[in-house]
Amino acid sequence: MNVYYKMLLGCACLVLPWSVMAQERKNFIAPNIDYIKVSGYVGQRMDDCFEGRIIAQDVDHLVNPFRTKAEDHRWQMEFWGKWVQGAIAAYRYTGNSELYDKIKKSVEDMISTQTPEGYIGNYAPEYQLTNWDVWGRKYTLLGLLKWYDLTKDEKTLEAASKEMDYLLSQVGPGKVNIVETGNYHGMASCSILEPTMYLYRATKNQQYFDFAKYIVEQIESANGSKLISKALAGENVAERFPYPGADNWFSPQQGQKAYEMMSCYIGLLEYYKETHNQDCLNAVLKTVDNIIENEINVAGSGSSFECWYFGKKHQVQPTYHTMETCVTFTWMQLCNKLLTLTGDSKYADQMEFSMYNALMASLKGDGSQISKYSPLEGQHTAGEEQCGMHINCCNANGPRAFMMIPDYAMKVQNSDVYINFYGRVDAYFKMGKQEIHVLQESEYPKTGNSMISFDMKKQADFTVYLRIPEWSKVNKVTVNDEVIANVTPGKYVPLRRIWKRGDRISIEFDMRGRVVDRDQHKAILRGPIVLARDTRFNDGFVDETCEIFDKDGYVDLQQVVPTFSWLSFRLKTTLGTDLERSYERTVSFCDFASAGDTWAYKDRYRVWLPQTLNVRKGVYKTYNY
Repeated sequence: MNVYYKMLLGCACLVLPWSVMAQERKNFIAPNIDYIKVSGYVGQRMDDCFEGRIIAQDVDHLVNPFRTKAEDHRWQMEFWGKWVQGAIAAYRYTGNSELYDKIKKSVEDMISTQTPEGYIGNYAPEYQLTNWDVWGRKYTLLGLLKWYDLTKDEKTLEAASKEMDYLLSQVGPGKVNIVETGNYHGMASCSILEPTMYLYRATKNQQYFDFAKYIVEQIESANGSKLISKALAGENVAERFPYPGADNWFSPQQGQKAYEMMSCYIGLLEYYKETHNQDCLNAVLKTVDNIIENEINVAGSGSSFECWYFGKKHQVQPTYHTMETCVTFTWMQLCNKLLTLTGDSKYADQMEFSMYNALMASLKGDGSQISKYSPLEGQHTAGEEQCGMHINCCNANGPRAFMMIPDYAMKVQNSDVYINFYGRVDAYFKMGKQEIHVLQESEYPKTGNSMISFDMKKQADFTVYLRIPEWSKVNKVTVNDEVIANVTPGKYVPLRRIWKRGDRISIEFDMRGRVVDRDQHKAILRGPIVLARDTRFNDGFVDETCEIFDKDGYVDLQQVVPTFSWLSFRLKTTLGTDLERSYERTVSFCDFASAGDTWAYKDRYRVWLPQTLNVRKGVYKTYNY
């Protein structure tokens, strides 16, 4: 870090010469934002993911299956498309030339595998359109189109068009029905709706739009998933189809598959943007509300065996294969798209919980791997290698979530600036022809304070929207020491003014420890962070019953210097069931992301703490989270 930036971090009032700031920044390519840099804990974990999971990837290993074309049922095809999307987002963020060259070569290698008919894939001809073939083509198209969006390379767009044209020669009216080409009532294959819309926008080719319309129609057909009508009817995502049983869990009959379902809804949002079909939008909105109400747990994710199962209700019960990282990413992606489309801060709140808890917990401490599942108690473990390759779906997909953070952090639309992420952020954006520098200094959520300062050559009239998290009940916002009224939890605070160089926004959030109750268990949160006991504290049996004494839902957490975790706190509790021998003990907690991050079997952690029932105080009451 250069000396000028160090000085600036030390004093919010200090404003640097414009020429100095301009020399220090790199080129960030994103809608309406020229540059953004996330520092602090989150920025470091992004860097860890970049080094361990993006730049270190053997990409030729991911391309090889496309050369052999011998697959008959597996999902090898998705790995390159997932990796390259995360890598392109990482390049946009870092400007790393080595990564650019690596992506460029991989795209060229992929295009070189294209058949004369246009197929870029790894399925043998006799097995095309079965199992994961169309799903894999979706990821190939997404990767190619992301590269085209970055480079405007016409050869890449031509290859993507040929890939889609070949699919259109196989699937459609009078041909094979798309809902019958893959698993989960056609949801896996129908999720190709998303890149179909991107390709239509890039080419304005009417046949691509017609294909998108066909997909939407088939979703609602007799054999389709009925994602629109079932959502509009208010059917729970966990009850839309009968459970197929263990033997047929991953099969065409499974209608609760979380990742594929949300992928289709992302496609429906892209379709809505072109058609303004209100049923499509309302179906997504109602489904997301249903997922929030019934599925997303205290750590910001959901699913068991990758399916919706009323997970919020069952989250205190140890459950197999919970919180798949692919589900976490797609949930964040869906919320981010709705945030951009609607401007409703509840989607940013959801992303914050997911990011700090489920996502950060998925990345191993050294950044070398991303876990496939992240249970609320137990141990973190490496996911299996899949499809005969040295990778799995979540190791390929997880980096996309980490590299989504800059886009979520701050959004600029017309003359509005939305601040969603609190922490250490340095950003430049244009308001009209003028470039504006925003610097956010904060140790949030270690502390509840954040300072945002502005620098610009001339005064500028725009509105800053500050996200006030729903959980933060007591807040203070000031602009240049003037207290702002009407700060409402769960809403944006609009600050419309003529901003000038040196203006400052100060925010103080409510960082009291919060207790949530469910089924005679309690969990503790502080800010957006879920806390956990960890055996590395050596302060007792982490599964032992206890009594947590809260007052009006809050507890007095003592923050301490961490030894192995990012954040560490202590709290007085009473442990055990032997009343005569029970005693008050100070128990340590760490942030959920740090819990068990060694991935060692001996390092066990737990979020939901079983509460000891004392009937002399009355029967335990449950307050659902």
